[in-house]
Amino acid sequence: MKLDVEIHGDLSAAFEAEIVAAEKAVTAGVARTGEALKAAWRAQVTGAGLGRRLANAIRANRYPKSGESISAASLVWSRAAEITDAFDRGVLIRSKHGLWLAIPTAEAGTRGLGRARITRLGWERRTGMRLRFVFRRGRPSLLVADDARVNARGLAAAKRGRRRRDGMLTGAATVVIFVLVPQVRLRKRLDLDRDAAAAAAALPGAIVAAWDDG
Repeated sequence: MKLDVEIHGDLSAAFEAEIVAAEKAVTAGVARTGEALKAAWRAQVTGAGLGRRLANAIRANRYPKSGESISAASLVWSRAAEITDAFDRGVLIRSKHGLWLAIPTAEAGTRGLGRARITRLGWERRTGMRLRFVFRRGRPSLLVADDARVNARGLAAAKRGRRRRDGMLTGAATVVIFVLVPQVRLRKRLDLDRDAAAAAAALPGAIVAAWDDG
């Protein structure tokens, strides 16, 4: 048996065209899959009631940042990785610098001095009020503000006015600002590995679809 093979056209050019097509397909498929995973993780965060801000902290980068490569990659990550990871694993949180974790109440607000995260000292500096420790046996202890009121925004503020002869401010109240607990376990509210596995399974199809589109 004798076989005759003839090559029509430029073989090296055909190979080069296929390599270019492969680079475009892999880069597009990887980028689309990364964006899909970012969207899935963001949907998980908002669906768990953790807020749009934490969801928007999830980002996706593609590599290379420009051009195409058959070795393209996507990195999906969170700018608030510690918080996201805590809700993904359901971790036990203890105080780093003392016996208690101070959990702010609604009356405490969400910020301390300026835009800083709320702390005991930050709250005192922002309001000009001092907190008093209240020990409760068998129950969480408290940090409270005396001679206080709850303003129209629902936040604790200093009560102004004259004191009575007995030293009391008319209409003043003691408002709970922080609840003190030795530790708290965050309930697992996310399953990021589930979406990551689904994205990995969908990647080959995304590359093939991008190749067909090209």
